[in-house]
Amino acid sequence: MHQTDRQPDENRPSGINALLTALQFLLVSPAFIRRPFTPEELGAAVGFYPLAGMVLGLLLAGGHYLLALVLPPLLSAVLTLVLWVVLTGALHLDGFLDTIDGLLGGFTPEQRMEIMRDERVGAYALAGGTLLLLTKFSALAAAPWVTPALLIAPLLGRWGIALAVVAYPYARQSGLGRAVKDHAGLPQAVGATLFTLAALAVLALWAPIAPVIFSLFVAGLVTILFARFALRRLPGLTGDIYGAINELVEAAVLIVWCILWR
Repeated sequence: MHQTDRQPDENRPSGINALLTALQFLLVSPAFIRRPFTPEELGAAVGFYPLAGMVLGLLLAGGHYLLALVLPPLLSAVLTLVLWVVLTGALHLDGFLDTIDGLLGGFTPEQRMEIMRDERVGAYALAGGTLLLLTKFSALAAAPWVTPALLIAPLLGRWGIALAVVAYPYARQSGLGRAVKDHAGLPQAVGATLFTLAALAVLALWAPIAPVIFSLFVAGLVTILFARFALRRLPGLTGDIYGAINELVEAAVLIVWCILWR
């Protein structure tokens, strides 16, 4: 066998490297990999995005439980939301803000892409971010049984990202998101989906099954509808739009648990 024939297998990251990349990339975590991620690792990590979401959900559910032991409901909801932002390094929230500014603030695809690159926050981002955080806070405060919602929302948010990465074109020719898109494919989408379904099946043994099923449906619907909306205004998706999809799915799932928890 020629050296060039072996090259793809040699470049393929191990499963543990892909998992550690997902955790380190999506969460504030120890530096498991003390070097820049390779493009292959970034692509393979997409299959582990829902697992990283489940880790986040476990941390949030545990944190909320401890906070609720000593604090009133509204304050525990606020601090749980603070923990949510801190544990993710505001990665997806920042993407949501840039996306809202870009998609709503420009007149041409080129203008929208340029606005999304701008680090400054505009009026649309300020209003959208405020409303998003208020929605999440209100749902956390209002849901009578918030633990399953905290487990499922981050899981499905990152499942939505995995689907969007694989299913839709990418807008830019370079950058971190480009590397993720170029090295993620059907195996990552299938792996992310299978893990998500397995995790939801386990949760359904303990939590009410109706909101579990409806959460999955809503997450898929929000992902598809928002991605199609973005594609009507841009030539493809971006890393910022992936973050916006995650935030919107999380908020939608929390709303589901406020409505259907019984």
